[in-house]
Amino acid sequence: MAPVPLRIHAIAYGADDVLLFDLRAPANGGLPPFEAGAHIDLRLPRGLIRSYSLLNDPVERHRYVIGVKREPDSRGGSAWLHGEARVGALIEVDGPSNHFALDESAPHAVFIAGGIGITPLWSMVQRLQRLGTPWTLHYRARSRGSAALLHELAGHAGCVHLSFSDEGGPSLNLAAVVAAAPEGAHFYCCGPAPMLEAFEAACAGLDPARVHLEYFAAKEAPATEGGFVVRLARSGRTIPVAAGSTILDALQAQGVPVPSSCQQGVCGVCETAVLSGTPDHRDLVLSEQERAAGRTMMICCSGSKTPELTLDV
Repeated sequence: MAPVPLRIHAIAYGADDVLLFDLRAPANGGLPPFEAGAHIDLRLPRGLIRSYSLLNDPVERHRYVIGVKREPDSRGGSAWLHGEARVGALIEVDGPSNHFALDESAPHAVFIAGGIGITPLWSMVQRLQRLGTPWTLHYRARSRGSAALLHELAGHAGCVHLSFSDEGGPSLNLAAVVAAAPEGAHFYCCGPAPMLEAFEAACAGLDPARVHLEYFAAKEAPATEGGFVVRLARSGRTIPVAAGSTILDALQAQGVPVPSSCQQGVCGVCETAVLSGTPDHRDLVLSEQERAAGRTMMICCSGSKTPELTLDV
């Protein structure tokens, strides 16, 4: 789908260094529906594309709400939104897309959030409230001031467990959280890399279908070994990928317009269909089954295990 222009209807304080953006259609019309866990891609000035999780109730069709944390090492996305975005401005938006879907058939959901990772989980909470499905949330942040959505969570005190490092609270014992969960529960985690790695370790003995997580940053370095060529099926062009470059780097250097955002394999914007060859997957979007099938890849970080890779570009 082509990107659509949405108007910044409101900008609100969410927490220290976190702003909440309410995006709506200029004519106040309906927006494409989304499911809990979904994200949208914002096309910002200077060619930037950035992905942000939707945090509002999926029943809402008139707006998308995102939470944006001002990152100290921002590559331009959060810096622009915090410093230059204004109410009334139009922003082109792609999506929604969902790589972090909620399994609505599960008898119970256990949510584990770290910092700004609360945003997709809050959308899931609202969805389960409407379904009448029980849930539990464990939310860890540096401080109360840096924790977004505390006001909204206050109405669910019996289900929410808060922990703040500046108050001396111990780190979450994720193994204990998993062990104490009701039978058949599904587990969801979104937060910084150390939390996600601990979460994966705590859930190692579970059916993978019950374990859901979303990374904000890569776990491993991108594939820059090079030494192969990429054939573009639509144009017939063949582009070499040299050592030190990713496939995305090589294509962009040759003027091939391909979308990208995080350049770390966590957002899914650059997902590209593979017609032949074997990808060297380095992303955190595809499932193990999707990786094994080899029909799609993230060209910002993944390489090739074969001398030639044909892409649907």
